[in-house]
Amino acid sequence: MWSTGDSYNNALAETINEPCKAEVIHRRAAWRTKEGVELATLDRISWFNNHRLLGFIGYVPPAEFEANYCQPFKNQAMGVRLEPTGFLETRDGSAERLAQ
Repeated sequence: MWSTGDSYNNALAETINEPCKAEVIHRRAAWRTKEGVELATLDRISWFNNHRLLGFIGYVPPAEFEANYCQPFKNQAMGVRLEPTGFLETRDGSAERLAQ
């Protein structure tokens, strides 16, 4: 795998490229400019990532699912957590009162 000329190198990319070509590029008979193709492709990518609803992840767009999934990890990486009581919990588990 990953050797020159290996058919598996582009398999993942082709699973995305072929539907895009069929649904965006070939639907329109003639494109006047390259910019038109680029804008149509960017619009398709935006829809694919931010607007289409996927049933197996709860009928939410992929970007929203990823943001919701990653949020606890981002909070963890910061090393602190704000408590509703006005305390700040540090990594070692101690709590400090927030400055007012």
